[in-house]
Amino acid sequence: MTSETRIRILCVDDHPLVREGLAAVINSQPDMLLLGQASNVQEALREFRRGQPDVTLMDVRLPGESGIDAVAAIRQEFPEARLIMLTTFEGDVEIQRALQAGARAYLLKSMPPKDLLAAIRQVHTGKKQIPPQVAARLAEHLSDDKLTGREIEVLREIAGGNRNRDIAEKLFITEETVKVHIKHIMEKLGANDRTQAVAIGLRRGIIHL
Repeated sequence: MTSETRIRILCVDDHPLVREGLAAVINSQPDMLLLGQASNVQEALREFRRGQPDVTLMDVRLPGESGIDAVAAIRQEFPEARLIMLTTFEGDVEIQRALQAGARAYLLKSMPPKDLLAAIRQVHTGKKQIPPQVAARLAEHLSDDKLTGREIEVLREIAGGNRNRDIAEKLFITEETVKVHIKHIMEKLGANDRTQAVAIGLRRGIIHL
């Protein structure tokens, strides 16, 4: 195949070993071409504008801004962009955010290379790709009450080891209000205490350390 007919791919990941591994897998395919690589959101935007790839592989966790922010920014500028989130994280909130931002697929780095290649080809034709275990994770929390923006802020502060008084001062609210938020957080997450609420928040991708 000529370079004009191959699927041109941009790979965005902050780990050089992961990028090299993906490059080797992609370049072993006669119908694919690694167009470029990036390690953060700004580089991703620059490389996308420069090459306008057919498919972009985007890591969720990047230095500074997240890969989900990069997806939203690229899709705003290039509405037809076809982006695949590639990650080690299965948090349902993160999956939802990625799909809402415009990602066409949410894949786990633990998947076999042949499945990744199949997903790239599928997304290139305009289809979406959600593996069964990712779909199951989404379905598991579909009917859950979502945390409000303020509740997420409070949970983030708890994860940072702050006491109620510190949280109140930091967020310019009363200590009583903090207690009410914590009560709602624990109810919505099904947590028995603050530590469990933080653990659930991290696992589901609601907050990050």
